Amino acid sequence: MIDFLDYAKAFVVGGGICVLGQILLDRTKLTTGRIMVIFLLSGMVLSAVGLYEPIVEFAGAGATVPIVGFGHCLAQGVIQEVGSEGLFGIMTGGLKATAGGIAAAICFGYLAALLSNPKSKG
Repeated sequence: MIDFLDYAKAFVVGGGICVLGQILLDRTKLTTGRIMVIFLLSGMVLSAVGLYEPIVEFAGAGATVPIVGFGHCLAQGVIQEVGSEGLFGIMTGGLKATAGGIAAAICFGYLAALLSNPKSKG
């Protein structure tokens, strides 16, 4: 049976992350790229100190799908790989943990570019 409470928790947490990003866009002079980097690094730092995992357990996809979740995944990959491979894991862990997401983003981005019909603004 579908547990609608899980959907609600994911919606609230994921929506809250998006609201925070929108507030940063509206109230500061930060560009979208800088906000994405801030979110990514926040996910990495929160994961490294053990604060993001409880959020992921509570909200599921609401915490793992946004860019903050990508930072969390990178950090967890590095932590696991350093544990098994030593310091070399710093370089390989993040890529191993996020390879599927990176490949999907590239493939779907390419597919969207093929299917879209861009128009010039000028």
